[in-house]
Amino acid sequence: MTILIRRARIIDPASPFHDSVQDILINNGIIEQIGSDINSPADEVISLEGLHLSPGWVDIFTHCCDPGFEYRETLESGARAAAAGGFTHIFVLPNTQPVVQNKSMVEYIQDKNVSVPVSLHPIGAITRNTEGKELAEMYDMQTSGAVAFSDGINPVQSAGIMIKALQYVKAFNGVIIQVPDDTSIAPQGLMNEGVVSTRLGLPGKPAMAEELMVARDIKLTRYASSRLHFTGISSPKSLEYISRAKEGGIDITCSVSPYHLYFSDEDLETYDTNLKVNPPLRTPADMFALKAAVLEGKVDCISSHHNPQDTDHKVCEFEYAKAGMIGLETVFGVLGAAGIPVNKIIQLISENPRKIFSLHAATIETGNEADITLFLPGVKYVFTTADINSKSKNSAFVGKELTGKVAGIIHGKKMVLHY
Repeated sequence: MTILIRRARIIDPASPFHDSVQDILINNGIIEQIGSDINSPADEVISLEGLHLSPGWVDIFTHCCDPGFEYRETLESGARAAAAGGFTHIFVLPNTQPVVQNKSMVEYIQDKNVSVPVSLHPIGAITRNTEGKELAEMYDMQTSGAVAFSDGINPVQSAGIMIKALQYVKAFNGVIIQVPDDTSIAPQGLMNEGVVSTRLGLPGKPAMAEELMVARDIKLTRYASSRLHFTGISSPKSLEYISRAKEGGIDITCSVSPYHLYFSDEDLETYDTNLKVNPPLRTPADMFALKAAVLEGKVDCISSHHNPQDTDHKVCEFEYAKAGMIGLETVFGVLGAAGIPVNKIIQLISENPRKIFSLHAATIETGNEADITLFLPGVKYVFTTADINSKSKNSAFVGKELTGKVAGIIHGKKMVLHY
C-alpha cells in the first residue's frame, strides 16, 4: 500500500526536514520519498490544510484492564483509543488479573500487537501481585520484552523492596516507574487537603504524602545508582526535589498528567466523580506552577494516566467512586488548551519518552519505517462522548473545548485516520 501525505509540516528535531513543509511518500510501511512536490500515484492521499506530523507519540502509563477487567477496557479497545489520541506506542500497566508478573503474561500482551494498530509495551510488576512484599520475576519479564517495571496504581510502600528493585534492574539498565504516594498518610483522603476540601466536607489528602515518597525514592535511587521515573507528579515541591536530584547527577525523570495541567481542586465543587483521581487535583496555584515547570523543561514527559472505570463505580456518591479517568484521546487537545506550544508537546510525548525508555527514535527520514502521528494544532473543538473509543466513558473533558486535533497515525503497514 502506498500513502502520499501532501504539504505537512514536519516536527522532528532529529530530522533534516524539521519545521519544513514537505510531501511524504510511504510504500509498504517505509518512508520512500520526502520532497516539496511528489507526484507519484498512491493508494491513499492525505491532504489537509494546516497538517503537521511528527514521530509517533508514546504514552507511558495506560491501564488497559485486560485480562481480568475487560468490562472496563480491553487491549483492543485501549489500542483503538490510543490510535484516536495519536499514540503509536503505549505502555500497559500490570494491574490486571492475573498480574503481569511473569514471562507468559508479558507475551500475552505482546501477542496482541499482530491485530491492533499500535504497539503495546507491557510494564512488568515490581512485586508479586503488586502487593509490595516480594520481587516479581523481573529478569524473565525483561528478556521477554517488558519495557519497564512498576506496581502501577499501587505505589511501592516498602523502602527495602524499592531499593532491591532499583538494584535488580541495574543488571539490564532497566527503569522503575513509581506513582509517588505514601498511602499511610490520610488513607481515607478523597481529594487534596485544603480550603476546598474543608468547604466541601470531604476528607483531604495532603501533598506531603507525595513529597515524602519523592524525597525517599530519590535517596534510594542515589544509593542504588539506578534509574527511576516518577509519574503523576502533582506538587511543585516534588518538582523542586526532582530538579535538585537531576542537578546532583541522579538518574531521575518525571511526568505529569494532562488533567493536572487543566483542572484544580476548585473544579470539584460539583462533586464530579470523574475528577476523583490519584494523585488528587491540587490548588490553582499548584496547577499553574506545574504548567510553568512544563514550559521550563523541568518535566520530562506527559503521561495520560488512562484509567477506565465502569459506570457503577463513577455514577455514585463521591466517597464510593473509584479514582481515575480515561485520557488517551484528550492528551493533545488538553495540552493545547493548557497553552503548551506544539514543539514542546512533541518533545514531551514523543522525543523524551523514546529516549528515557530506549524506544526506536522513528526519525522522519527516507528509508526509515513509518511511525508517524498526523495532527492539526490550533483547531478548537468540543470533546463529546462520540469521540470516545474506550469501553469506559469516565472523562471529565466531555463538553470541554480543547485545542488541537489528531488526524491519524501511520504505524508501519497499519494506518488509522480520523478526519
